[in-house]
Amino acid sequence: MLTTYQFQTAARILAGENTLLQLTDHLAAIHPHIQRALILTQPALQEMGYTSSIEQQLTDKGILFDVCTTILPEPTEQNIEETFAAFSEHKYELLIGLGGGSVLDATKILSVLMTNDQRIKDILGTNLVEHPGIPTVLIPTTSGTGSEVTPNAIVTIPDQELKIGIVSSYLLPQLVILDPVLTLGLPKPITAATGMDAFTHSIESFISNKANYFSDMFALESIRLISASIIEAYENGASISAREKMLLGSTYGGMALTAAGTAAVHALAYPLGGKYGIPHGVANSMLLPHVMEFNMDHCVDRLTLVAEPMGIETAGLSPEDAALRVIERIREWTAKLNIPQDLKEYGVQEKDLKALAQSASEVTRLLNNNPKVLSLEDMEQIYRKLLDV
Repeated sequence: MLTTYQFQTAARILAGENTLLQLTDHLAAIHPHIQRALILTQPALQEMGYTSSIEQQLTDKGILFDVCTTILPEPTEQNIEETFAAFSEHKYELLIGLGGGSVLDATKILSVLMTNDQRIKDILGTNLVEHPGIPTVLIPTTSGTGSEVTPNAIVTIPDQELKIGIVSSYLLPQLVILDPVLTLGLPKPITAATGMDAFTHSIESFISNKANYFSDMFALESIRLISASIIEAYENGASISAREKMLLGSTYGGMALTAAGTAAVHALAYPLGGKYGIPHGVANSMLLPHVMEFNMDHCVDRLTLVAEPMGIETAGLSPEDAALRVIERIREWTAKLNIPQDLKEYGVQEKDLKALAQSASEVTRLLNNNPKVLSLEDMEQIYRKLLDV
C-alpha cells in the first residue's frame, strides 16, 4: 500500500430522493451571475421528461438555456469536437450534464474545450489541460461510471481503435446531484452492465498497486452497497432502496478509482470498446472474473478481504478458497444479470486476439496499477477464454 497519497473529488455533492428539484438552490455557490447554461443529455432522457425540471428551475431563475442531445453512447473524438463547434459561440457560465457516463464525460471535456486553446488530441493523458473549464453540474442517471466524482473522462479514438482517458483535476464538477429517482427507469441490460462496471471500479481499486486508506474506505463500502442491491435492482427496477444503494455504490466506486485507479480489466476492456463497440460495462463484466483469476496469486489476501462485504461466508476457508468464492460470486452475478460472455457475439475472431492484446498493452496508465504483470501472451489468453465459452 502507498505510504503517501491524496484525494480530490467534486466540490459539493447533494444526494437523496428528488434532490434534482433543489438544483438552482445551489447555483449561487457555483457562480453568482449565471445568465446562460447548456444542458447536455441524450434524446431518450429528454423525451422521458428528465430535463423538464431543470428547464423549469432555470426559467424560474431567469437563466437562459440551450439543450444539446448530440452526445453519442461511447462518444468519439469527432462527436465531442462537433458538439463543441455547434455550441462554442455561446457564452455559457454553466454546463449541466444529465445522463450516463458518456454524457458526463462529454460534459467535462466540453467544459475545458470552451476555455482552453486546446483540442481533444492535445489533452489525452494526464494533467495536460492548461486552464480550468466552465463550471459543471453532473447528474448521473445510471449507476455505473462514477464519472460525476472523478477527474477522468474517456473518449473513443476511432483511428487508434481505442478508448483513451483524459485525467485532470480541472474535470471535477462544482456540484453533483445523486437522485435515485432518475435511475428508476433504467432498462435491465443497462442496470446490469453499469452496475458491474461500478463493481469493477471498486474491486480493481482495492487490489491496485496504488491502493491506500482513502481508496480502501470507498472501495469496500461500494462493494458492500452494490453486492447488497445489484440483483434486486435488476429484478425489481422500481425499488428505490436498491436504486439508491446502487447509485451511492457507483459514486463511491468513482471515488475509489480517483484515489487508486483501475487496472488490467479496464486496460483490456478499452480495445473491445474502441474496435468492436462493446459497451464499457459489458466488456468489464466479461473480463473481470478472468483477470481476477489471473491476478489471484498476487493479491489473494486483498481478494479475501472483499469476501465479507460481498456477503460471502469465509469461516473455515483458506485465503485461496475465500478468493475463489469471490470470483465464483462474480460469475454467478453475470449469469443472473444475463451479461454476454462470448466475444464471438460481437464479431471477435481468433485472428483478432494478437491485435487486441497489443492495443491493451499500450494502456500502461492502468496496467501499471495491476498487482501482476501481464505479458502479451497473458492478455491474448484472457481474451481467448471469452472465445472458448
